Parts: sequence; structure tokens; C-alpha cells
Amino acid sequence: MDVALLFIAATTLLAVAGYAQWRVRAHTVGSRVALLRGVLVLVGLAFAYATTASSGAKGALAVLAFLTAFGLVHVPAAIILFFKDLRHEGRS
Repeated sequence: MDVALLFIAATTLLAVAGYAQWRVRAHTVGSRVALLRGVLVLVGLAFAYATTASSGAKGALAVLAFLTAFGLVHVPAAIILFFKDLRHEGRS
């Protein structure tokens, strides 16, 4: 059961991460797009590594925990970008 639940969480949060990375271009001034994407990815990787290392998970469970933590970092950015879409805001 743990693996199935973690698989669902990882899949959902990776979709959120994809949405955030996709919408960054629409709401960010051109020269800062790469910087913002890079920061999101680096923070995601660092958080995912720290979370997985401290969990003690092994094998597939560790991979799913890593992917879940990576996606979790993107949730605040995805929420902000979602509301910017709703309000039809431009680039900032």
C-alpha cells in the first residue's frame, strides 16, 4: 500500500512540477526564465536528496520518495502561476 500511495503522490506532484516549469515562460521576463527554472530544479533536487536520505527508504520506495519531494517543491510556484493565469496577468 505504501508504494501505491507514494506512486500516486509522485505522479501527481510531477505533473504539478511540469505545469510550473511550463507556465514559467508565460509569466516571467525572458532573461529570468532560465534562472527561475534552474532555481526550481536545484532546490527541488536538494530537497529531494535530503528527504530521501533522511527517510532511510531503499529501492523503488526511495525513487518514489525522491520524485515526490522534487515535485513538492514546485507546488508554491505552480499555485502562484495558476492564479496569475486566472487573472490574465502578464510577465513580471
